[in-house]
Amino acid sequence: MELGTFDEWDTLVLGVILAISALIGIYYRYTGGKQKTTQEYLMADQSMTTFPVSFSLMASFMSAITLMGVSSESYQFGTLFGAINISYILSTPIAAYIFLPVFYRMRITSVYEYLERRFGPATRLAASIAFTLQMVLYMGIALYAPALALEAVAGIPRVTAILVLGLVCTFYSTLGGLKAVLITDVFQSFLMFAAIFAVIGVSASKAGGLGAIWDVAKERGRVQFFEFSADPTVRHTWWSLLIGGMVTYLSLYGVNQTQVQRLLSVHNLKSAQSALWWNLPILGMLSFSTIFSGLAIFYYYRDCDPKLSGRIKAPDQLMPLFAVDTMGQYPGLCGLFVSGLFSASLSTISSAVTSLSAVTLEDYLKPLYKAIFKRTLLDSKSTLPTKIVACIYGLFCILLAFVAGSLGGVLQASLTIFGVVGGPLLGIFTLGVCTMRSNQRGVLLGFMLGLIFSFWIGFGGPKPPTTPLPLNTTGCESANVTQVAQALVQQVDYFWLYRLSYLWYCVIGFLITLGVGYCASLTLAYFNCADNSQIYLDKYHKQLDYDLFAPVLSRRWRRQQLEKQAQADQDESLTKLTQAAVAI
Repeated sequence: MELGTFDEWDTLVLGVILAISALIGIYYRYTGGKQKTTQEYLMADQSMTTFPVSFSLMASFMSAITLMGVSSESYQFGTLFGAINISYILSTPIAAYIFLPVFYRMRITSVYEYLERRFGPATRLAASIAFTLQMVLYMGIALYAPALALEAVAGIPRVTAILVLGLVCTFYSTLGGLKAVLITDVFQSFLMFAAIFAVIGVSASKAGGLGAIWDVAKERGRVQFFEFSADPTVRHTWWSLLIGGMVTYLSLYGVNQTQVQRLLSVHNLKSAQSALWWNLPILGMLSFSTIFSGLAIFYYYRDCDPKLSGRIKAPDQLMPLFAVDTMGQYPGLCGLFVSGLFSASLSTISSAVTSLSAVTLEDYLKPLYKAIFKRTLLDSKSTLPTKIVACIYGLFCILLAFVAGSLGGVLQASLTIFGVVGGPLLGIFTLGVCTMRSNQRGVLLGFMLGLIFSFWIGFGGPKPPTTPLPLNTTGCESANVTQVAQALVQQVDYFWLYRLSYLWYCVIGFLITLGVGYCASLTLAYFNCADNSQIYLDKYHKQLDYDLFAPVLSRRWRRQQLEKQAQADQDESLTKLTQAAVAI
């Protein structure tokens, strides 16, 4: 693979960006409350405003994986992936008005505290362990992506890049707390947009305008918006993008610790809901601009695909290679591009580290401490252990990054991880927030079956390879071009479940958890093998704890309870009048 130049100007830009990110962490370490309490370190004292939280919600998961993965997606498969933004619009009111009010009323640090109050401690532990596994795997991919970029741009060995980036990120994540993470996310979000717009701008300057890029994309079949096939094995259709996108979005923005923790850092529920709504246009802008950047890259390589010509090994390297080939004539621009990728992953990893620290403290350390010492761990004594835990997670992230390359495409691997775990987790919270008859044993059975099935179809194999749209090498100057595009692919009879689109993994896990969990709860309750006494405030099981349920359902059930109570009081009054009349 040919490597470009990464000169002193690029190095200077990258160094400045790193320094600013680290200094923000140091600033918040030594200002304000100086991160002396877990309330400040993990929840920012619930004093944040809508603006930084809305940017942080986007940056937490839409980072270097989005910049490289989505651009590669539109380059290879066209623009159809953009339809997933409709699912974000449909899902936002569900997250804002069904799930968020429940968590906000409880004012919890770990979102899994809700599950203990709703079902019991076993459900809380199972869900938090699944989340920990999910986020640790995701951190590995998030660190792997910019290391891949630096390897392509500057020729830095991948191992060196992972170590340097991972250690810097661990330092600033451990030091700054949630306030620093949120403010840094804003800064890093602008860098993400700068990187994308740099790609589009350079390509447009060479094409003579944005129109030329769009025209070539249409001519070569990259502009695709209509695929309504009902076949679930088709990689992307409107149904898989809308339904799978909704379940994935809700598993992230509705019940995921990382996002809920940010939403709970603002001072009231209305502001938290506003942050979720403002995140929507920011997320959409990044998504569509990244898709267009893939078309911009395709314009440049339209007659000489870098992978077919042997210049790169994986499609995820397309964007950094484009930066090498086109941005060298602009001093510092390539460094700005790499800084965008690096900053994006910094925001993702720091967000993951913060959320994992909160879960570890609240769901593992505090219960363990109470079981051993028979007393509650004081907040003043829990800040240092939380920072140590954050450091450990950061170092462990580095180890996981070394194996991320074996997971296939960056975008698909990340969505697969969130799909196999996020679907069952969303199922648990949905059963808790939207039903009264679900109980701990039934929900746990559904959750375990959902996880097992999702992991099986998500990581089982062999799976059929994806086939991109036609690529061209007729314009390559080198005569040594590997014409794999014209090679005949051997027909293999793959197992049907392994041929499913990866977007259905999350949906299947969600539906299995939901269906099995609810039916098992009813069956176990019928045979007196389980109950849901946790949802009542009194021992007579008459006073429902309405805070555990979605507001729309709580209001309905409360009204029904009042009507039932009024009817009972009326019947009692009539009975007394009748008895009095008989006595007379």
